[in-house]
Amino acid sequence: MDDYARRVPHTRRVAALGAVAAALALAVPAHASPGAGGGLDRYYQQRLDWGSCAQGPGDAAGRDLDKAGVRCADVTVPLDYAEPEGRTVSVAVSRLKATDRRHRVGALLLNPGGPGGTALDMPPDIRKAMKETGARYDLIGMDPRFVGRSTPLDCGWPVSTAVLSAGVGRAGFERQVALQKRLAAKCRATNADVLPHVSTRNTARDMDVIRGALGERKLSYLGYSYGTYLGTVYTQMFPGRYDRVVLDGALDTPRYQPRLLRGAEPENERALADWAAWAARWHATYGLGRSRDQVLATVDRVVEKSARGLTLGSGADVFRVDDSHVPFLLVEGIADDTDAARAALGESVSVLADAAAGKPARPSQHLAALLRYATTGVDSASGSAQSAILCGDVAAPRDPERYWRDIQRSRTRHPLFGPLTNNVTPCAFWDRPRERPTQVRHDARALIVAATGDPRTPYEGSVALRHRLPGSKLLTLKGANRHGIYGEYGDACVDSKVNAYLATGRLPAKDETCAR
Repeated sequence: MDDYARRVPHTRRVAALGAVAAALALAVPAHASPGAGGGLDRYYQQRLDWGSCAQGPGDAAGRDLDKAGVRCADVTVPLDYAEPEGRTVSVAVSRLKATDRRHRVGALLLNPGGPGGTALDMPPDIRKAMKETGARYDLIGMDPRFVGRSTPLDCGWPVSTAVLSAGVGRAGFERQVALQKRLAAKCRATNADVLPHVSTRNTARDMDVIRGALGERKLSYLGYSYGTYLGTVYTQMFPGRYDRVVLDGALDTPRYQPRLLRGAEPENERALADWAAWAARWHATYGLGRSRDQVLATVDRVVEKSARGLTLGSGADVFRVDDSHVPFLLVEGIADDTDAARAALGESVSVLADAAAGKPARPSQHLAALLRYATTGVDSASGSAQSAILCGDVAAPRDPERYWRDIQRSRTRHPLFGPLTNNVTPCAFWDRPRERPTQVRHDARALIVAATGDPRTPYEGSVALRHRLPGSKLLTLKGANRHGIYGEYGDACVDSKVNAYLATGRLPAKDETCAR
């Protein structure tokens, strides 16, 4: 969705200071490892204390990593790279070591997207996806600064995401302005000292410290969604220090900004229509309509009714849902066109339709988790970190009326998704970023993987990044409405081609295409 899709609970789980920091980052010779200079030597040369990933007897995820042979450590990095002798923070990393040491390639760092996605648990799954090639890499999971098990950032929000719709009218938009302003104020009140240092550029600097601490001359990288932006930024800030780079579901750098889904309305509408055609074939199960148009009409009725509020669940698990939430639930559900994902969305919309009709509505476990995420602060840290990264990267418009005008213009063509993709965010009330956004000035030999129907990071963004990086190659999966392909979607053609690149380091001679 953010890239935002990967931030929801796992179903797969400006200026002078910026110039100084950039100069520090680029001052390290490309061949330097682990030393860095510029006051950063102690970070690049630190020895990592690898140990158990489990943080106590109740840490099931950590125990699973331990059983898989993964080890964990904390990397110390400066809060402010312009003041390396000042305050430090920790970045949590995991490592699944290469077993084929004779043919070892190096370290492959992983990022699932977000912004603010955690990767500590990724190495075992990526090892399986890589097949025999996986044994040749040390697979490195990283929780970026202020995410997951790294030094935490939690603003104490009453919701777990700021990705909400402005709803069907002005009153809903005014409520959103008040909410988003309140979210920004809570972050400033609780974390003002660190917010200026939460950014993709600083995460890229942390990555290079990790490279040095691992003793690697170069770092390979696999990133999904927002992780493609992070990977691109790393190649620009540290040219010469990366080896093999895979960018899955790519963001074109100029399109990266706080309203990440803006411009993706047509792709989301197509994905929703494709899902509706699927749901119509299962009318006997979900009761949403016998044709695509009937199902879409049911969705429209749900949105219209939700403007007055819907009640789902009973007892201790009661959720009050309105027109700011329903578009979010739909966007979350259409990022995957597998039958299992479509069935989960069918069940969710069926429950919402019951609520809209005044019937008892009992959400599934999946829907209840999404509703809890959207309507409560159960995972406040997740939304806090995501917004802090977005707001720390690119300045957002400040005037709420600018957002209202954008919403109204978009509503005429995209009445369902326009009010979500153009909605105001906490970034409208955030302090300005310390640094300018990264510009692509260096070519990078990367393999870009993209699905033609990706509703989160539209295919055109991957095509644009491919041309922005002439040395890259584009691997297209035709006919899939899916965000995140390699190792996740089960497409043998894509997986085999990515693995061939990771095994040999040779990009395809030309752009290639797989058919779903």
